[in-house]
Amino acid sequence: MNGYLNESNFLMVEEGFTTRDLLESLLGELCQESDQQAFFVADLGDIVKKHLRFLKALPRVKPYFPVKCNGSEGVIRLLAELGAGFACANKAEIARVQGIGVAADRIFYSSPCKQVAHIRYAANHGVRLMAFDNEVELSKVARSHPRARMLLGITADSIPSAHPSMTFGTTLKSCRHLLEIAKEQAVEVVGISFHLGSRGLEPQAFAQAVAAAQLVFDMGTELGYRMHLLDIGGGFPGTEDTRAPFEEIAAVINSALDLYFPEGCGVDIVARPGRYYVTSAFTLAVSVTALEEIPTEQPSSDARRASCTTSVMASTAPSAASCSTAPAPGLGCTRPCPEHPWHSSSLRGPPGHGEDRIADGLELPQLHVGDWLVFGNMGAYTITASSPLGGDPQPQVTYAMSRMAWKAIQLFQGKPPQTEDDRESFCTPLSCGWEMAETLCVTPVFAPAGII
Repeated sequence: MNGYLNESNFLMVEEGFTTRDLLESLLGELCQESDQQAFFVADLGDIVKKHLRFLKALPRVKPYFPVKCNGSEGVIRLLAELGAGFACANKAEIARVQGIGVAADRIFYSSPCKQVAHIRYAANHGVRLMAFDNEVELSKVARSHPRARMLLGITADSIPSAHPSMTFGTTLKSCRHLLEIAKEQAVEVVGISFHLGSRGLEPQAFAQAVAAAQLVFDMGTELGYRMHLLDIGGGFPGTEDTRAPFEEIAAVINSALDLYFPEGCGVDIVARPGRYYVTSAFTLAVSVTALEEIPTEQPSSDARRASCTTSVMASTAPSAASCSTAPAPGLGCTRPCPEHPWHSSSLRGPPGHGEDRIADGLELPQLHVGDWLVFGNMGAYTITASSPLGGDPQPQVTYAMSRMAWKAIQLFQGKPPQTEDDRESFCTPLSCGWEMAETLCVTPVFAPAGII
């Protein structure tokens, strides 16, 4: 064990322990309190499973987890224990990762737009790997961090740069000029970086970007750089209900790497999977704090608006998951009961927030102040490494992991089982045993919401 994670950092649970079991236990305690704060339940075993799956599907690729996707301590400690690197966007994220003992050579300062003070902080703390995609950024690094090792961020010409996820990255036409400027300023360029974002769900987009990266590698080599690192970014799905399964994307990536960067060519490959790791591991519970009847044109309809204590957390990823629905505890059944009427409803966040709308047009049962709503697949971009906006406290996170997942970390140290005996001993599920689909009804809608 590497010492980043120990049993005091999470609840050890037995196999078969369900999401509902843990949620009901926590809600039972909270119902006795007047201030019912929202909270997360995080299945660290699900992340262990995702990690081993990633290494098996992409054996040549080392993951660097983007801290901005989920900066919670349990996630950072677990991934550090599993041997992952970290992609940090600013000084606060670097400090958070180094604060638990992660070495500087496992940190990639990946932001394409960096503050000078943050560049100097990285330099003073030994973080050398960085990215750039324009002359201004290059000059800042040359002045403030002469020992930096830079990756040139690119966007393939065949992938429209106007796409929201491709805002950063220079075109192929500009690459030689930037490499020449870097040479003049004595900046060490060691490789190429790209990030497809949602375009990663189109497997061929990865192949096109890898091909473009190979062209820029050749440019750098011609100019005398020792090009030896390729960052293929993120864009990997965090749930199973996507148009391109993870293994299908991985197969295309492997084929492209074998073609353009074959094994033994001296190039190391890294990636920045964020949503992939944490989306399905987190469940968010929020309480209903207010109800408002909204008149409609049809008198027979009954529309309600539910205001949640931390609905702004849900609004950061409104389409990240399906909507899991089940009745409130007082209804006395584990699935929606026909005798209890359902109403057209909209969910809103606390007053005063700029983005307080979660979803409209949801069919929900009769709600009361104090009822709890449960949001599944809420691990990505809901927890930050810095203080939340608006002054509201971050919901508390309860981490849990099964004995089997903990044993897997101890046995395999973040690497997939290699022998047949290892695979047989590791055939049981890694998560702590909770699956939302087993305990709550799942109905695909725009926003992830449920009632327990």
